[in-house]
Amino acid sequence: MYKFFVLALAGACGAAHAQTPAINPMPDGSRDMYVGLGAQYAPRYEGAADRRTTAMPMLQVQWSNGIFISGMSMGMHLSNSPSVEYGPLVALAPGRDASGTKMFRLGTVGDNAGNPGGPSTWLPDPITGLPPPKDGDVKEDDVKQDDVKEEPPPPAGADGFAPNEGGDGLTADNSVNLLDGVHAIRRRVLYGGFANFYLTPQLRVTTNLLYGAGNDRNGLRMHVALQHLQQDIAPHHTLALSAGVTLVNRAYNMAYFGVTAEEADRYGINAEYHPDGGIEDVRAGARWNWALSPAWMMTTGLQVSRLVGDARKSPLVERPTNVSLSTALVYRF
Repeated sequence: MYKFFVLALAGACGAAHAQTPAINPMPDGSRDMYVGLGAQYAPRYEGAADRRTTAMPMLQVQWSNGIFISGMSMGMHLSNSPSVEYGPLVALAPGRDASGTKMFRLGTVGDNAGNPGGPSTWLPDPITGLPPPKDGDVKEDDVKQDDVKEEPPPPAGADGFAPNEGGDGLTADNSVNLLDGVHAIRRRVLYGGFANFYLTPQLRVTTNLLYGAGNDRNGLRMHVALQHLQQDIAPHHTLALSAGVTLVNRAYNMAYFGVTAEEADRYGINAEYHPDGGIEDVRAGARWNWALSPAWMMTTGLQVSRLVGDARKSPLVERPTNVSLSTALVYRF
């Protein structure tokens, strides 16, 4: 019976909760790697009411020298203690525009359904089926087709605002898109570290801290979780559970949940809002791994998170509770 190395179950959020694998003793010069493909069903951004289904590649690698790649994060184990893990951590934070979170995300076999924002392969459809003109309005038959000229859409992000994917402040289903008129958030490389403490061989407390989120690169986010590592629930089936909380500074909350005066005046959709730092969300998750063979595995993750504090009060939030589900077929090299 072979052993899977276990990743942290703190799923990645809009700005990437980094995944930190547990130390996996192995011969010098060796590595353990999982590659696969699956699908994810998640909100289009933190706090969105609508969800989308997207393809999600899976990647997880650990080398004998302690270096690991886990989804969209990379780090290195520096501790030799079996009860403490720590080291540097680098992660890629997703961007965001009017269509939602903008990054094609890599999943792992140990996260809890990962980034609620999801990959960037989804865009809203153009608005169709507009209502007929009112009496006295110019009817479609009264205008010659040659006289109608379509104006090209403005270049994405040319004015520093998120591109108006829905048009006139509307999404494809003619509902208000709260992200219209707010500044697009660029992808950022985040820097920080992680520290994990084992209470028992199967129970550990994990922490990771990352800095550099947002357009001003000054957003700080810390995630703390209690994890019950993988345990056998049936032959070839394992289950892992986690619960955690996310803390952020004021700059992070302002970047992802705030509305400046300029943004509030853009379309008049959102009121000006300046949140403070504090607890951003609380979350719980589960991951079920099914070993089909020594090389093949089916992995499924479920994560439920709820925005709290000033993030919850943001005018950009449509639904504070987010649910994400992912499943993938993975091959172990």
